[in-house]
Amino acid sequence: MTDTELRTSGTSAPPGAWAVLLPAERYQAERLVHHDTLELTGPDGVARPRPGDPVAVLVDGPLRLVALGRVAAATGETREDPDDPQSAAGPGALVVTYTRWVLDEPAPVDGLTLDGPVTGLDPALWRELAARLGPPPARRSWLVSLDLPIEAASPAEAVRLFWSYVQELGPRELPAFVSPSGDELAMQAFVLGAEANQDPEEDD
Repeated sequence: MTDTELRTSGTSAPPGAWAVLLPAERYQAERLVHHDTLELTGPDGVARPRPGDPVAVLVDGPLRLVALGRVAAATGETREDPDDPQSAAGPGALVVTYTRWVLDEPAPVDGLTLDGPVTGLDPALWRELAARLGPPPARRSWLVSLDLPIEAASPAEAVRLFWSYVQELGPRELPAFVSPSGDELAMQAFVLGAEANQDPEEDD
């Protein structure tokens, strides 16, 4: 068995690192709104992630690395039937605190075989995956805006309607406009976490 084929097992020592495989829908949700943590249903095997264990977050089709993190403190056990305190207890949620995001430019991963949503990894393999990301890019200031034409009887009503539309439509339907600070001519529109063309003349 190679490093890229490691599995969790009830008879072996717990792995020192973990790979978490996100469903496609969850990956899209992570791209739409910023989150500091990732919360998932905990694995039900004997070997469970421990607080502080490093985590590689991946998506399939093809396999790509989208984030790094560390296991946060456990949230406790959950009951199979929350209304029955005598029902069997299951594992609590697995909470991962993000330490690095590459959601918009995932790193391809070849030769890694996963054994479900949560798979044990050798720490050396996790470090190899993390090294593929290179140093984090420099952070800079951006101007992000959202413009909506709203008919209202007063400025206060217009603001109320604005926030209602934002809550109702959200990032799945409303385009947000972003540009580097001081360079508004470089403005781009984003919908669903990706750049979107908002000029109908360019679609002709």
